[in-house]
Amino acid sequence: FATLNIDYSSRKKPITALADDIHPAIARFAERDAPLHFVAHSMGGLVARAYIARHRPAQLAGVVMLGTPNGGSEVADVLSGSRLYRAFYGPAGLELTTATRPDALTAVDYPVGVIAGSRFIDPVAGLLILPRPNDGRVSVQSSMLAGMADHIVIRASHTRLPRDAGAIEQTI
Repeated sequence: FATLNIDYSSRKKPITALADDIHPAIARFAERDAPLHFVAHSMGGLVARAYIARHRPAQLAGVVMLGTPNGGSEVADVLSGSRLYRAFYGPAGLELTTATRPDALTAVDYPVGVIAGSRFIDPVAGLLILPRPNDGRVSVQSSMLAGMADHIVIRASHTRLPRDAGAIEQTI
């Protein structure tokens, strides 16, 4: 696969601004005459959704999301009132709550596969904050997205999902 790995300042801007920031790199990459697939982890799935809503590539083939809080994160609900959380996660972090849905996150009308994790390492979040099953950051229920083509649960933690052999196999 020809790949483009994009880094962005996830703690400095709202999700829609992050989508605009990555547009030039994706537009150049999309000049190839080939289907374009997005694979995104965690908030990256929300950035991908915002990107597609704002700058939909003509050759969009589909999206795979790993541990994306499509319905928000209950962890963000608990921590978003904290000054430390707001300082560390910034504007995009405040958009991760279950109550806040950025306007750019419209319904999907393209193929989306969602891979959720069901193993947590952090017992506080995994046992006390999040509904079960969860990956320690996102509940399986919150990973779901109306209009998704497929949804699978992998026994992996949130941070492990991108490197999990089963998640990689399902992504491919």
